[in-house]
Amino acid sequence: MQISDVSLRRSFTSRGDATIEATVKVGSIEATVTAPAGASTGEYEALHLPSGGYDSVLKSFKKGMLLGIDPLNFKDVSDALKKMDGTSNFSQIGGSTSFAISVASAVAGARASNMQFFETFHLKHQMPFPIGNVLGGGKHAGPGSPDIQEFLSCPVGAKSVFEAVSANIAVHHEVLKQIEKRDPTFAGGKGDEGAWAANIKDEDAIELVRSSIDAVSKQLGIRIIMGLDLAASTFYQNGVYNYSRKGKKLTSEEQLGYVENIIKKYDLKYIEDPFDEEDFEMFSRLTKSVNVMVIGDDIFVTDTKRLRKGISMRAGNGVILKVNQVGTLYDAELFAEEAEGAGFMVIASHRSGDTCDPYLAHIAVGVGAVLMKSGVVGGERISKLMELSKINDDNPQIALWRPII
Repeated sequence: MQISDVSLRRSFTSRGDATIEATVKVGSIEATVTAPAGASTGEYEALHLPSGGYDSVLKSFKKGMLLGIDPLNFKDVSDALKKMDGTSNFSQIGGSTSFAISVASAVAGARASNMQFFETFHLKHQMPFPIGNVLGGGKHAGPGSPDIQEFLSCPVGAKSVFEAVSANIAVHHEVLKQIEKRDPTFAGGKGDEGAWAANIKDEDAIELVRSSIDAVSKQLGIRIIMGLDLAASTFYQNGVYNYSRKGKKLTSEEQLGYVENIIKKYDLKYIEDPFDEEDFEMFSRLTKSVNVMVIGDDIFVTDTKRLRKGISMRAGNGVILKVNQVGTLYDAELFAEEAEGAGFMVIASHRSGDTCDPYLAHIAVGVGAVLMKSGVVGGERISKLMELSKINDDNPQIALWRPII
């Protein structure tokens, strides 16, 4: 089985950002994948597109380097893409091109082998719970919204993925009702990932989402945990955390105290990127002081070298995995293997500018993720959630994650 052709097309993400679509053929079988793009990005991520965009990609793209490779050999595909690009961050062909080709190769190979895509991964498979933001701020929403980027709901008491997806949608609906009670003029605005974008301060937003989750949890009779993605690197400026929308500036020590306080006060179980991407020390201190999921995204950017530093310092206990941050499935799988080997939980994540491709669901199951972070509503989010539900229905032998929090 060999890659017989690769072609590229220009495309757009759900946010309207330029991106790359790749089609990989394996004999008469083909697969097409479009790369997503983030708004809240880490400094060390693979570059989404080179400065010249699609035209620059075509100048550096050499499909002959991929022809004849086994599409299910993640390493060989990754090595060919890295050799083709010749830089450390895919600044010639773009991380979008590398992502799209890497995933499309594996999907085409799986189809040619009559396998499900998740079965092509080499780690222990696990069915994750969906976690999604129901109210947004930061870079995912407009002025007047909270400084905190994501207010998250995760129904870990659900008995199936479909039940969990339904519960998150119910929380999303309840949040709207409570926003409209506070602000009858709310026009129903949403951020990049489908979360409500309201004119509300951080603490009021936390209380509103906490109340919404509690109401739906009681109504449905299942446990739903609440989390936050602060995306703190996006408002860390000149040595302080500048909460500009509420007019506060916190030192690192004050930020630690603030995060510890809201975890306790609002019974949060999941905290993502509570500190700047270089502050391994504060991640470590928070992890020691609380019994919740302390998740690193911008601090690790799906990079095994950075993860090893985090493991040595116990800077968190979980990681976000985004294939397009590192560029290839091979490197993402190595990252997941390293994390899980050290006892870190893996959360497979979408991007704020995403596509309707469903493949994140297979990546999440394939790498043994405990959660799949994929939003709650919107076609590009629902496609992944329904694919995860289908995998759950068709593969009852793969157990749902058992929460330890």
